[in-house]
Amino acid sequence: MAPRRNISSGSKWEPLLGYSRAVVAGNTVYVSGTVGANADGTIPEGAYAQTKRALEIIRDALAQAGADLTNVVRTRLFMADMGDFDAVAKAHGEVFGDIRPATTIVEVSKLVDAAFVVEVEALAVI
Repeated sequence: MAPRRNISSGSKWEPLLGYSRAVVAGNTVYVSGTVGANADGTIPEGAYAQTKRALEIIRDALAQAGADLTNVVRTRLFMADMGDFDAVAKAHGEVFGDIRPATTIVEVSKLVDAAFVVEVEALAVI
């Protein structure tokens, strides 16, 4: 089996839930579902800002793994309200418009906190 490396973002939830922001296994980077919380714990207002922030967190995790956004081959977006589709799509498109990973968007009944409206996960191949 290929060596495994766990990557932490320092989130208080990682040790509590027993997960990593990302896991590198061989040449694949699995990035956990990521909400758009700021480093100080505040939550940006609106779906666009939250999606942009989540993608920044994912970008930083990929960098720690030796990858970047161009290595992303799949994203999954979980939205609390499909009415936010245009805002989420705009933010995702600004980052991935030229990269064009396979993508799934699903509406869910709620996320971990009612203030969050979107959660993003990613899969990258180095």
